[in-house]
Amino acid sequence: MTDNQLAAALENMYHNAPKGEAVAMIHLFGIKYAEELKKSKSNKKEIAIAANISDRYFAEINKGIKLAKYVTVKDNI
Repeated sequence: MTDNQLAAALENMYHNAPKGEAVAMIHLFGIKYAEELKKSKSNKKEIAIAANISDRYFAEINKGIKLAKYVTVKDNI
């Protein structure tokens, strides 16, 4: 996945999140795309900016990446 594709996925998940679950969707993004994010040449702040969200959410992306080794994503998400 390219950095632009990652940013598009994050933007979609964040802006289409159910009410009150936007930050949870950032965590889920980190979980779903953990391997791609680890391979990315961009840092998480740059991906957040490209996704049109605050660069401060890089910490939430990192939390999702760390959670990825402990959880799995349900098929319907």
